[in-house]
Amino acid sequence: MSRAEHMDVAAYALGVLDEQDTARFEEHLAACWACAAELETMVPVVGMLSGIDGETMTAMEQTATDPRLLDHTLSAVRADRRRARFRQLLATAAAVVVLGGLTAIGFHTVLEDASSREAVAEPTFSAPVDGSPAPRPTKSDLGLGGPEGEEGGRVDAIDATTGVGATMFLVERDYGTQINFNLTQLPGPRVCRLVVVRKNAATEVISTWSVPTSGYGTNQRAADLQLSASTAARLDEIKQLQVQSVDSKGVASPLVTVEP
Repeated sequence: MSRAEHMDVAAYALGVLDEQDTARFEEHLAACWACAAELETMVPVVGMLSGIDGETMTAMEQTATDPRLLDHTLSAVRADRRRARFRQLLATAAAVVVLGGLTAIGFHTVLEDASSREAVAEPTFSAPVDGSPAPRPTKSDLGLGGPEGEEGGRVDAIDATTGVGATMFLVERDYGTQINFNLTQLPGPRVCRLVVVRKNAATEVISTWSVPTSGYGTNQRAADLQLSASTAARLDEIKQLQVQSVDSKGVASPLVTVEP
């Protein structure tokens, strides 16, 4: 173990050895606890020296030959460090101000957005905007003459064979006749149609619909069937209005007949 190898501790710590000397020292370091301990104590010093630039090193070399420069060098170093700390504080304060401003803007935006949502309540499909829907008319308040009780001739009929009942309001129009009708005791399932029979024996199908298994106006479904249709025939041209049931082969059979 040579003295030179022990002296290489500082040079190794500073990283100034060439590759060959570095390899030789590391081989020596693996077996020399004294050098290892010394190297450990030099690590903080090396960290401090890494923050000194070339100009500072030159100034320190000059202080070795001119002691008067020592105080000047130390003062300059202290002043530079104070300026660095001051710049760091300014940067930190600026960051805090910017972050605080952004946070305040974001919070103000959130408050405005929340206020706008509270001020304007948009309608949804789950909640009716215009209040509760009007109840479905029953047989006691049909209003089949029109939404405002529009005048029209009312005709009632019940078929003695099928038991189907019909209430019809016939309203004369410029285009012909409007027919609003209500059906009760109409069993299902079936396909039905409304046929206009004119006084000249001509017939016209003006409406078709399907009846579910529960029917309308039955024990299974108490609600009556309410429909509306129109025909070009004038009221004084109509002889009969007949509700017919149509089977799968297209054969029709009368369920109830109404004569105006």
